Amino acid sequence: MALAPWDPVQDFLPLRDAMSRLFEESFIRPGGLGLTAAVPVDAYTQGDEYVIEAALPGLRPESIEVTAVGNQVTISGEYPAPPQGRQYLFRERPVGRFERTITLGSDLDADRVQAHYEHGVLRLAVPKAEWAKPKRIALNGAR
Repeated sequence: MALAPWDPVQDFLPLRDAMSRLFEESFIRPGGLGLTAAVPVDAYTQGDEYVIEAALPGLRPESIEVTAVGNQVTISGEYPAPPQGRQYLFRERPVGRFERTITLGSDLDADRVQAHYEHGVLRLAVPKAEWAKPKRIALNGAR
């Protein structure tokens, strides 16, 4: 049985990756004086647009705000506070203000963003800006 030499960089990379993942997947993050609710989001491309789907269970559409600037979309709002006097055995549902900013790969056309909210899922269709779409360039050859 041969022993491999110790490589400190190789051995510590998985720990760094694990810590990064822990921060990215955290359900609660500090914010101001209290805790800020996390918003689970899926984002993908579909044709010439981005699609963002955010899980916002229990919220009314009027309590959600969506803004778009440059290549970023921000979803914000507030989960209502539960009634006073409850003695929880455990508590997992979000409470309070939330804000989630998604940075997309290219600028978007904010005037054409479409939003649909049904069964606690917000679905945004975010068209790419016309200038950010790939263009075919015609070649002029020697005659």
